[in-house]
Amino acid sequence: MKTRYGVSPWIHQFPATRRPDYPRFRGEVTTGVVIMGGGLTGCAVAQACATAGLKVMLLERDRIGYGSSCRSAGLLLPDPGPSFRSVVSAIGLRDARHAFESWRRGSLDAAALLRRLKIKCQLEPQQLVVAAGRGDEKEFRREYEAREAAGLDVSWLSPKQVKAAINLDAPIGVRVRDGFSLDPYRACVGLVSAAARRGAKIFEQSAVTKVRFDRKTLDVIADDGIIHASAVVIATGSATAEFRPLRRHFTRREIYHVLTAPVAATVRKQLPLRDEVLKDVRVPPHRVRWTAEDRLIVAGADQDETPAKLRSSVLVQRTGQLMYELLTMYPAISGLQPEYGWDASYGETADGLMYIGPHRNYPRHLFALGNPADSVTGSFLSARILLRALQGQPDKADQAFSWVR
Repeated sequence: MKTRYGVSPWIHQFPATRRPDYPRFRGEVTTGVVIMGGGLTGCAVAQACATAGLKVMLLERDRIGYGSSCRSAGLLLPDPGPSFRSVVSAIGLRDARHAFESWRRGSLDAAALLRRLKIKCQLEPQQLVVAAGRGDEKEFRREYEAREAAGLDVSWLSPKQVKAAINLDAPIGVRVRDGFSLDPYRACVGLVSAAARRGAKIFEQSAVTKVRFDRKTLDVIADDGIIHASAVVIATGSATAEFRPLRRHFTRREIYHVLTAPVAATVRKQLPLRDEVLKDVRVPPHRVRWTAEDRLIVAGADQDETPAKLRSSVLVQRTGQLMYELLTMYPAISGLQPEYGWDASYGETADGLMYIGPHRNYPRHLFALGNPADSVTGSFLSARILLRALQGQPDKADQAFSWVR
């Protein structure tokens, strides 16, 4: 079997006849909100705004859903990724608690939205199990105690319970409920379709070259036209060239993924339970989950962004590395081959949390940048926060993701 490198299985396996096809933007128009970026975040924001009755236009420089969020592992997790204690050190206990509670609600709200819209994206409930390694017990227990003291929903797992859940011999672990797995590309396609049905105007192959603004006007300049708007939402993953001063807040990183061939029933018994997502505490961590077709997705091997000329060879090496590391965790998979190996870029922030909301230097802009590699929950949470901002009804908890936190 030949491995497909550089190809997201979510996009590759989606029927070509059902793939959305939107026009290129041309001309000069006036609208309410312009969204830059047609990934999962941009599409979630478009759906939320259109449903609320706002006049919305979304511009994607490539194709809808071809960005990093639809090249993810397809996890909608209740946990933002960084340790709670590190976030407390960075932004304080109150805001850290708000951030983690908001993220969990974001996961639940996202699942409820996808069900309400009847978007068929293989949405399945999952529980996140984080397993400690030998020698990590003291720090791991401190993390658990900090979360428990803050009132966060987390359950302690004994070695026997960890073994029963994920078939690993780990000294201790924790379980966080209210997570999900999904096909992120199908979710993205469903959201943008829902936005269009509500009146949002969607455009592909429409790169924004400049955003010109003053106190009274805002002009979004695209390759073939201009849009006069009242607000612009930047949902491009990380700060683009147009917002160069903001780039210092992000480190460009890559995460790698492997989708295996189907796993035999006899082998599946020696692997994690189907409704459990495994995350370990290695640096960088592994994330392991099942798909509906009895395949495993393994994500990890995060590193700083590699030069374009090296990316192909690095991808092959990282795919092999992930399969080897999975084998060391679960020897029963010996002989299992990777069908897909792909990467995704993301902007890592200093504290591991997204920046969502306005920035004082850009008074007519709203941002949703820095979506972490662990899951796509931030895309749905951003939609909620940004809609509140556009309606002039921010929540105090939104401060945890602000530029001034």
